[in-house]
Amino acid sequence: MTEAVHSKPASAPRPSVLSLNINSKSALYAAFMPLLRNGGIFIPTTRAYALGDEVFMLLSLMDDPAKLPIAGTVVWITPAGAQNSKAQGIGVHFKNDESGIEARRKIEGLLGGVMQSTRPTHTM
Repeated sequence: MTEAVHSKPASAPRPSVLSLNINSKSALYAAFMPLLRNGGIFIPTTRAYALGDEVFMLLSLMDDPAKLPIAGTVVWITPAGAQNSKAQGIGVHFKNDESGIEARRKIEGLLGGVMQSTRPTHTM
C-alpha cells in the first residue's frame, strides 16, 4: 500500500500558552522582572524555548479570581541544572500593550514596598 505525503505550507508558529498561578507575595517578588521596560515574569517550565519566542500566558495573582491574559517575548532562559539551584524556566517580557501595562500595574501594586528589597529572585 502506498501512502500519499502531503506537505503543509509553512506558517508562523503559534505562540504557546502558559498558565501561572502565584499565591504569595514572596513568590510574586521572586518571579517579577521589574528591570524590563514593560515588566516581565519568570515562568518555571521544563519546555524548551528560544530567546525571542512569542508566548501567551494566563496569570493568576493571589486571591484574584480573574486570570490576566498577557502576551510576551522570551528574554531570559534558565536551563536545567543552573548554578545556585535556580529553577528551570523562562523570563517573559510583557508586550507594551493594554494587557502588559495592566499586568505590570497590578503586580507593582501588590508588591508595593517589597520592590526595593535585595532578596534574590529567580533571575537576579
